[in-house]
Amino acid sequence: MRKQSGGEVFRITGARQGLADDVRGRQRRYVISMSVRTVSVVLAAVLWNVERYVAIVALALGVLLPYVAVVIANAGRENTPSLPSTFVPAPMRPALGPAPVAGTAESGPEGDGVHRGGGPA
Repeated sequence: MRKQSGGEVFRITGARQGLADDVRGRQRRYVISMSVRTVSVVLAAVLWNVERYVAIVALALGVLLPYVAVVIANAGRENTPSLPSTFVPAPMRPALGPAPVAGTAESGPEGDGVHRGGGPA
């Protein structure tokens, strides 16, 4: 194996995680959410005649949690704010001034009022 000295080095610290890892993480969050929902529904059934208010809160959690779990599971992949943008702006060019008008005293070497040798002025 050769050593490459002076070669270009690429950093991948800002890269996304793999698709399989992303799907596995979303499945794990969904299973945890559904487990919490199951526990809250069982808790609501057990506490219904003992602590009615706690049972109602647990039942509300058991009703709302599936919607939240599905939204979180289908949220998609994470954003990568550290990667460079694919849009590269065009370089700014300096604007040119107006073109000199032909036949005026300011344009050309004869009309500048400076004597350029060769004889009397």
